[in-house]
Amino acid sequence: MRDGRTASKLSRRDLMRIGSLGLRSRRVRASLSALGISIGIAAIVGVLGISQSSKSGLLAELGRLGNLLSVQAGQSAFGQQSELPTDAEGMVSRIAPVTNVTEIATISNAHVYRNPYVPPINTNGIAVTATDAFLPATLGATVAHGTFLNAATARYPAVVLGAEAARLLGIHDLSSPTQVWLGGRWFTVVGILKPVELVTQIDSMALIGFPVAERNFGFDGHPTNIYLRSVPSQVNAVATVLPATVNPRDPSLVNVSQPSDVLKAEVATKGAYNGLLLGLGAVALLVGGVGIANVMVISVLERRSEIGLRRALGASRRHVAEQFLAEALLLSALGGLAGTVIGGVATGIYAVTQHWSVVIPGLALYGGIGAALVIGAIAGLYPSTRAARLSPTEALRTV
Repeated sequence: MRDGRTASKLSRRDLMRIGSLGLRSRRVRASLSALGISIGIAAIVGVLGISQSSKSGLLAELGRLGNLLSVQAGQSAFGQQSELPTDAEGMVSRIAPVTNVTEIATISNAHVYRNPYVPPINTNGIAVTATDAFLPATLGATVAHGTFLNAATARYPAVVLGAEAARLLGIHDLSSPTQVWLGGRWFTVVGILKPVELVTQIDSMALIGFPVAERNFGFDGHPTNIYLRSVPSQVNAVATVLPATVNPRDPSLVNVSQPSDVLKAEVATKGAYNGLLLGLGAVALLVGGVGIANVMVISVLERRSEIGLRRALGASRRHVAEQFLAEALLLSALGGLAGTVIGGVATGIYAVTQHWSVVIPGLALYGGIGAALVIGAIAGLYPSTRAARLSPTEALRTV
């Protein structure tokens, strides 16, 4: 009650009905206007959702593979390449927290071809490497076709191909007996590995047993790499003692690395790209907001007769302002809701195809709709104020 007059009020139900009038009467224009907002919100939700799903997958992978260490021979002060001792694997296996250990050795004087008629220069970069039967357990490698080397096949001309090596040799399965020309003799392919996630060099290798490497290619017993797993909480402690354990005479000639650092770098790289994509999503959101403001201004110009009629029938300036502001908010809310659904569905599909768990942050879901409402409120402020300032006579004069 003020000065003996009762202030008229619009109920929320009436406000929603009047505010949606413009959307219902101009559906195509409203849909196109909401599209800009929905694209921006979908981009933001999708980027945040895919980023979190990817990060979750990588962290799970780090938890599974993060205790893997690699040992290589280093170089002397004069730049000469050193060798790992022949008993290095045995020395490493005696470290208490070490749970798995395996070694590989590159056979530099042997190459592998699909048949003897392939020119010797066409090696395709496939490295012939000797290893033992413990490699799959240590590296977490799995066999796609056939089987891995064992104590029996390691003594005979048998070879296991990495995923990339098999592809380069044109071998896709082992449904029929398959041989390759390796070091001047036929070797039977007994297995093909799936891609090894952390030690991708294995993918381009043809793996043979140490006994056949010693007998046929003069392998001298010096490994080129040693891979080991330790108790996860003791990884750093094991890495510290490895150089002195592998080469007590000169620990400086031993390099120790952690292959999971590649995954950590991948997480950091994805974070940088996510910032860029979020920026693009914000730009799309801004463009959507400008689109809504533009549509609302045009709507005010086109509906001056309606505004004048409402004012003549007793609607206050506040009622008119609320009507157009509600219309802008509804428009942006519809766009935000559609964008959130699209972004969520895109995240789910991508995560499932990558075998990740679907993770959509609450900030992306609620923040997306909230951002759309804020953009809609800002975009509708000027048109609603302009509509409220129209006098009934001025508005009706244009009819």
